[in-house]
Amino acid sequence: MKRIYILLAIAASAFASCQKDVYQSPLTPESDSFMPLQIGNYWRTNGENFVEIKDTVRINGKLFYQMSGITGGDVITEDYLRIDENNNLISSSPRFPDTEYIKARFGANQGESFQTLGDQSYNDYKVTVIEKTPTKITFSFDMVYHPNLKGHPHSITYIKGLGLQAGWKEIKIDGKIYKQ
Repeated sequence: MKRIYILLAIAASAFASCQKDVYQSPLTPESDSFMPLQIGNYWRTNGENFVEIKDTVRINGKLFYQMSGITGGDVITEDYLRIDENNNLISSSPRFPDTEYIKARFGANQGESFQTLGDQSYNDYKVTVIEKTPTKITFSFDMVYHPNLKGHPHSITYIKGLGLQAGWKEIKIDGKIYKQ
């Protein structure tokens, strides 16, 4: 499970490092969530780089959305996400149902920090909100308990109504397609 989180973080970092700020165009998304979760939503760069919400599954009685994707044409990803009652983006897995990973705290203010796992393991990131506007929130992730990776943070940005910012060319949210 921890390897999956590392792979997802690396994939997100790879997308983020290659991206340009493509969301400056005047889009008017109908969703007010920073990560709209609905079956059929997708984020695509091309046929070799995309993620989409395929299904839902219950993990420990909680509803999660199954996100499946591919990076670089050969790295397959799968994640299970939900937004909890405190507006936190939570990840889990049917294989490890007792582990929940906090990917984002959308209600946090700029400068606030939190731990993704809270167990001080190598995969327990310290996450800090480094930018927050009414339409955009950026988190910095630092592996503070890892002896070699501590101090080498990466950032992940979410755009209200559109979700993860990663240089996507086409986004489908609640049946509406946004092209960049």
